[in-house]
Amino acid sequence: MNDVINKWHEFVTKSDTTILDGLLAEDAVFHSPVVWTPQEGKQVTKMYLMSAGMVMKDFAYNKEVISEKHAVLEFTAKIDDITVNGVDIITINEASKISEFKVMIRPLKAVNKIHEKMGEMLQKMKG
Repeated sequence: MNDVINKWHEFVTKSDTTILDGLLAEDAVFHSPVVWTPQEGKQVTKMYLMSAGMVMKDFAYNKEVISEKHAVLEFTAKIDDITVNGVDIITINEASKISEFKVMIRPLKAVNKIHEKMGEMLQKMKG
């Protein structure tokens, strides 16, 4: 588990998408804080994670709780002038790949702002 989390931190630091290719399971599922339905598949999960990295600034993890197959990583970041506080909840499968990635954020104005900015970024990436 620690190897996966260390690789995740490397991706966050370097924004190297090839690291994500090695981390994500083919059937990875992404749970967005603003989209009700789970986003299924490696490529969709990768797109959401890359978009988040582009819209959030001053991103830093503050706390980590790690068990055998799960990790909860608390973070702070900025979007425009709004401070975001949230957690990434990561599940690792038997092949040591990220099989589920869930993001929860607060406060409400941060949720609204991330909805706006992520929507814009995802449209740019798709088009």
